[in-house]
Amino acid sequence: MDSVRVGDIDVCFEVRGEGPPLLMIMGLTANLDWWPPELLEALEKRYRLILFDNRCAGRTPPGDGPFTMRQFARDTAGLMEALGVERAHVMGVSMGGMVAQELALNHPEKVDRLVLCCTFCGGVHAAMPGAGVLVKMARRSPDPEVQARRALSVLFSEEWLSEHTDTFENFLGRVSKAYMTPENARRQLGAVLRFNTYGRLGGIDVPTLIMCGSDDILVLPRNSRILASRMPDSRLREFTGAGHGFIHQCHEDVVAAVDSFLSEDRGGAA
Repeated sequence: MDSVRVGDIDVCFEVRGEGPPLLMIMGLTANLDWWPPELLEALEKRYRLILFDNRCAGRTPPGDGPFTMRQFARDTAGLMEALGVERAHVMGVSMGGMVAQELALNHPEKVDRLVLCCTFCGGVHAAMPGAGVLVKMARRSPDPEVQARRALSVLFSEEWLSEHTDTFENFLGRVSKAYMTPENARRQLGAVLRFNTYGRLGGIDVPTLIMCGSDDILVLPRNSRILASRMPDSRLREFTGAGHGFIHQCHEDVVAAVDSFLSEDRGGAA
């Protein structure tokens, strides 16, 4: 890992693999350690992966800028400039998908193709999760083990976890690295709650792959359908029986879908 100055912060990043650049943006409270290793190992065979910690996540400090998706998108655009990456495919997961939307809207020249995973448009048009799920997301523990158990109960079903008993230890190991404080977690959550692109989605005209798990209890699948219905050059892929953590549960199918989409000839360079 390395870091580079972007505006008022030093952004922690990692570059892996070779090929067309694929910028990958993680979600709420998460950092680059949270990406499933098997997903990265497969993708880096075809792409130059650019992974990083969002503002206040992991090893990137909070800085002086506001906590908004637009600011996070400015940070992302600044990171690309600092690394000499003029244009890249962009993949965002959950909150990372919100950042990716703002990047495509405010810095369209930097986005080649867009992959949005288990994310939403925000605002009154978004389909919100149940009260119990919201409570789990709002309650933050200073203990990484406690928080990891809460997160897993939202990411995966009890049945799936019971069949994959090594998931907790593997996940805890990643979550425990550069763990986010409850205060910064609340600041990021506030940015999510203020986010809204519903009326601007028609302005995202880059080819977009939207993916979600059919059993996601955090960002309900209806949200992905809303995105697909309002984005002019998009397609939707739902993974049956998977939850919010579908990029982990279905990593082989996710890699195949992403690679097929990014490498597809649509009359221009991919």
